[in-house]
Amino acid sequence: MPGTSTSMSLRLHGRVAALAAAGMALALAAPSPATAVPAGTAAAADPVSVLKFTAQERREALAYWTPARMKAVGKSVDLGPTGPKAKPWRGTTLKSVGRLFFVNANGADTWCTATAVKSANRSAVMTAAHCVRRGSSPVNTNFSMVFVPAYHKGKAPYGAFAVRSAAAPRSWEKDSTNDMSALTVDADKNGKKLTDVVGSQAIAFNRPVGGTISSFGYSATRPQLGEELLRCVGPAKKENGTQAIPCDMSGGSSGGPWLADFNATTGKGVLVSVNSSLDSLTPTKMYGEVWGATAKKVYDRAQQG
Repeated sequence: MPGTSTSMSLRLHGRVAALAAAGMALALAAPSPATAVPAGTAAAADPVSVLKFTAQERREALAYWTPARMKAVGKSVDLGPTGPKAKPWRGTTLKSVGRLFFVNANGADTWCTATAVKSANRSAVMTAAHCVRRGSSPVNTNFSMVFVPAYHKGKAPYGAFAVRSAAAPRSWEKDSTNDMSALTVDADKNGKKLTDVVGSQAIAFNRPVGGTISSFGYSATRPQLGEELLRCVGPAKKENGTQAIPCDMSGGSSGGPWLADFNATTGKGVLVSVNSSLDSLTPTKMYGEVWGATAKKVYDRAQQG
């Protein structure tokens, strides 16, 4: 993902790569070194890795992501026409789903998609691990992260929530496996917690793969260019240790929710995975991880944060 242009995170399935504004590139370079954890320590055995942002960094992130900057990041990217499987969502406003804006480790403005979920601290958000850090590279992390629920055509009706911490499987930072992440966000400028403001989606782990899935994302395809929420609908099927649905959303939709039992009237479902990777540069399938014990530990770390 080049630092000289805006880029969207969405991997090709089976390879640590990302779709970028100027073609294909390896994702993310380190902004600074990180302290190594000696092998054999308790921290090294922890299956969850947590990236934390200071209070000053969170204030700076909110100041950085002005409405004009949010608009500009979408205008700078065009990943081709929106495919026939991805349809603009015209139903009930999904207040819990939004754009996750951040600066990647190369210094480029970019975004993913993320979802507010039920949690003990009323502040947990689910997305993809590659929206937080580069796989197989512990020091390559993103920064200036803010979650904007229900973003639509330049409007942020519920404001922006600074990301306080981002939990991900240690297997992702070490081996690029298990592409999911759980974020903990600050309260808004009025002191209200996220899900008290926008509600939440239910979340499930160890759920059998199958059934109809509604997947949502802010794809950087035209004419939407990340300004509108798109939806794919189709059956989930097991494939090579993950699950797949028919979908042609592209970069920018990374981290978007996979909602089972979705009710189009209420806008509620059960979150069972997130958009992780594509089958090709001209996608026909979207892949998501099958969430098991490790994913539950990642979520628990975020909801306790």
